[in-house]
Amino acid sequence: MKPFLLITTRGEDLEAADEHAAYCRLTGLLPEDLEWRRIDRAPLGPIDFERYSGIILAGSPFTVSEPVERKSPTELRVERELAELLDEVVRLDVPFLGVCYGIGTIGAHQGARVDRTYGETSQAVLISLTEEGARDRLFHELPADFYAFVGHKEAISAVPESIVVLAGSPTCPVQAFRVGSNVYATQFHPELDTASFSSRVRAYASHGYFEPSEVDTILARAASVDVRASHMVLGRFVEEYLCSTPAPAPSVAA
Repeated sequence: MKPFLLITTRGEDLEAADEHAAYCRLTGLLPEDLEWRRIDRAPLGPIDFERYSGIILAGSPFTVSEPVERKSPTELRVERELAELLDEVVRLDVPFLGVCYGIGTIGAHQGARVDRTYGETSQAVLISLTEEGARDRLFHELPADFYAFVGHKEAISAVPESIVVLAGSPTCPVQAFRVGSNVYATQFHPELDTASFSSRVRAYASHGYFEPSEVDTILARAASVDVRASHMVLGRFVEEYLCSTPAPAPSVAA
């Protein structure tokens, strides 16, 4: 089988390793079947799309909407490299899943407005499929309404025609979308179970996602919510692209 590729940008070694482990656990992939590139540490470099079943871009402390002058040289390099990668991913309709930072990155690449209108503090929220989501091959097996963990300062507040919205919530209208036939993104975190979410909350308590004094309250609320349905996104992504040929992009009239 061809491996999947995970691209991450977390600077902390422990959190980065936990993230890779979480993706392995919830996709069912062995570590050797989920290759890992930490592009916060080194340039992304060339990617041979034929080598991989699909690509996953994980969440990040980076933010698309942050003013350029406030971004580090590493963040600016990462943005340039991901924009170049997405040029080819979208053109070739390569199987791709962007999570949290990934939805902003793909959204911005497509011309969506990414700002802080619909930021959400770290919590579990109820997400609903749209009509398109209920028909989508990755999302149609999910319940019409399900809980998932979120935590983001920015989100998409306006979408271009190239984006098909698959799921939303009252506090964040774009929780998932598709571009073409095989490029997906979620604002929520399908890779987080309660233990991983708790670890993430503790690690980023001083990063502005919530007040540090709220940690215990956030964790207590998270422990009472069942988010297992959200994990199906990862399972379906692997199932769909591990053993099948990606669907062609929809034809566009001239």
